[in-house]
Amino acid sequence: MPANPPEPGVLRIFLCGDVMLGRGLDQALAHPGDPELRERYVGSALGYVRLAERANGPIPRPMADAEPWGAALDAWRELAPDVRLMNLETAVTTCGGFVSKGVNYRMNPANLPALIASGVDAVSLANNHVLDFGPEGLLETLGALSAQGVRFAGAGRTLAEAQAPAVIPIGGGRVLFYAIAGEDSGVPEAWAAGPRTPGVELQAFTPRSARALARRIAAERRPGDVAVVSVHWGSNWGYEVPEPHRRFAHELIDSGEVAIVHGHSSHHPRPIEVRRGCLILYGCGDFLNDYEGIRGYEEFRSELTAMYFADVDAGTGALRRLQLAPMRIRRFRLESAPCDEAEWLAATLSRESRLFGVGFARKASGLIEATWEAHGPVDADQGRQPKAPQV
Repeated sequence: MPANPPEPGVLRIFLCGDVMLGRGLDQALAHPGDPELRERYVGSALGYVRLAERANGPIPRPMADAEPWGAALDAWRELAPDVRLMNLETAVTTCGGFVSKGVNYRMNPANLPALIASGVDAVSLANNHVLDFGPEGLLETLGALSAQGVRFAGAGRTLAEAQAPAVIPIGGGRVLFYAIAGEDSGVPEAWAAGPRTPGVELQAFTPRSARALARRIAAERRPGDVAVVSVHWGSNWGYEVPEPHRRFAHELIDSGEVAIVHGHSSHHPRPIEVRRGCLILYGCGDFLNDYEGIRGYEEFRSELTAMYFADVDAGTGALRRLQLAPMRIRRFRLESAPCDEAEWLAATLSRESRLFGVGFARKASGLIEATWEAHGPVDADQGRQPKAPQV
């Protein structure tokens, strides 16, 4: 029995930022792939293992499949989410066809049990690394995930497949998980999926494109379904939310079809908004990566991350509760963040989310809990009207 169960009639959804199990992490796992890199300063993925060890001490190798998740495993057991959603920011391939872009991520398909050990229900592939090894690498990624039973969204063999949601049955309804990416996150225009060509679901962040996406969701969504739109957008650093992102997210929420906008790409958590009773995460920060030992941008504390547990009404998708489990990446493993670091994260999120009427406080349990002001035509307590049956 979980120590912190959701209320009856509530669906608990876990979300996080970028999960990068490639490059150095791939080398630390049981089945390291080819370590070759074509980066300016590092020619082997083993260089990232050495950087991390120089920063924080030895990394036991090979790591067991579940080892990178560390303290997150305890948080998942305690909070028992109904659905777990992530952005998988790496190609899963043995392909050697490097795309010329400076930084290329890949993990050996034989290491996919490490992803599966998280209990993930679906991953977004709409990001700026899934095609790091070209269409051949993407096709191998799709095949490897399918062979392991991992649902995915946001990339596909055709545009129709890239646009299709990952569908997770839960209770009497479903979670529909859509994934899109923007060029402002570093996704080349040439990576867009075509009617007969593989690629990602690439979107312009305009009200018009948001309305088109909402119409597509409306055509697929049934009564009792909760729709989550996962968005890879924006720069890696800084807390500012670009106005096009905010307008796009608002349009999705205001459509009444989308319960959660799940933003990522930033290397650290960004502001959070609750609009019309629904959750907008503008940037979840990295969740797992091999960046230890890389210097620069220390003021953002990118080693600190969070697990986002959103309790939403199972009928309407309205947000009832938002809890964050603060984590720290250390030696390619997630640890519970110490008290002072968790307090810093809560204070930073409160400062940056103040514009949106959202605050955060660390509780005695160690979790960070959100509070928000009700604003907009429908507030969080009232929720939204259930979708009427289609006739």
